[in-house]
Amino acid sequence: MRIAVDAHAIGRHLTGNEVYVRSLLGGFAEIDRHSEFLAYISEPGAEQWIPERFGIRHVASNPYHRLGWDLARLARQDKPDLLHVQYTAPLLGSVPLIVTVHDVSFLEHPEYFTFSRRSQLRFTVARTVRQAAKIVTVSEFSRDGILRAYDVSPDKVRVVPNAANPAFRPIGREKAQASVRERLGLTVPFVLSVGDLQPRKNQIGLIEAFVRLLRAQPQLPHHLVLTGKETWFAPKVKEAARTSGFADRIHFTGWVTDAELLEIYNACDLFVFPSFYEGFGLPILEAMACGRAVACSNTSAMPEVADGAGLLFDPNNAESITRAMSDILLDSELRGRMERLGLQRAALFSWQKSARATLDVYEEVAGTPKAGTAQRAMAAANRKR
Repeated sequence: MRIAVDAHAIGRHLTGNEVYVRSLLGGFAEIDRHSEFLAYISEPGAEQWIPERFGIRHVASNPYHRLGWDLARLARQDKPDLLHVQYTAPLLGSVPLIVTVHDVSFLEHPEYFTFSRRSQLRFTVARTVRQAAKIVTVSEFSRDGILRAYDVSPDKVRVVPNAANPAFRPIGREKAQASVRERLGLTVPFVLSVGDLQPRKNQIGLIEAFVRLLRAQPQLPHHLVLTGKETWFAPKVKEAARTSGFADRIHFTGWVTDAELLEIYNACDLFVFPSFYEGFGLPILEAMACGRAVACSNTSAMPEVADGAGLLFDPNNAESITRAMSDILLDSELRGRMERLGLQRAALFSWQKSARATLDVYEEVAGTPKAGTAQRAMAAANRKR
């Protein structure tokens, strides 16, 4: 097969979308030595994330130029067997299309988007879903949302879960804490949350819950660390921290590299993910893969991802979040059990598995037999000679 992938998200700090396409390309490189891959990138330096034997094409970072001209032009020029995009396809398509729709939050929770952004997504995703040969999504929750939102056959929508990057793993706690001490100046235990500073991620609710925790358990020495890219909503989150009465115990790191995040995960005592809505919730698995106890929301796809290995709470109830944090921090036996369960849960996912399942979708669309099937057929033919 000749496979083209819209990888413009790489290098743009688009968090989930970037991690997804970067990890998928890495998985393809590990398990498929026969197909030809073309990565369409837009950011300077993105080449470092593209596997060595993959072809690289450059597209505009401007979405109107990329979707209106570049992708369609390259598809005509490169003649791939299919093009894989996230959410939005080029305006003109000359090859079979695979689209990954991580979730339909822009339909189910439009309040998390600006008017222009949700209007754009409503139009472009509906058009892309109709045009696509197959739709890939990352959880059963998101699949159900897609089937509710669009008039498509259930057979057209395939669930291929995300996974934590193998780089996220347990490392020496003392080494991780020393690094965090040097980078952030933190010399005390801390609770961690990871996610862009935006309304959907519910950092303001977490700050309220953390304040409740400190007031109820004043003996706890813990600080709160919020890691993630700043958005238009960041001033509101920082104002909530500033007026909380515990501003000196709430820290913002901004966006960090995977190497830095690995150390922060390993150094924390507890990972909390209070998001209101997630199509998957990858930081849950990343923290579990690092051996950290996890408390997360009981909404959307998060219970599906945690699946008994995380302590669930109601993200709309600060007291519920406080209680989950308190239970884990004050009960070392519970914390140890959650850490063990989390490691076992994270180990069930891998980008090799996800890449293989995605290649299965490609092969269905392109009409190419799976490598194993082709090899068995060849062996059978040889035996008949």
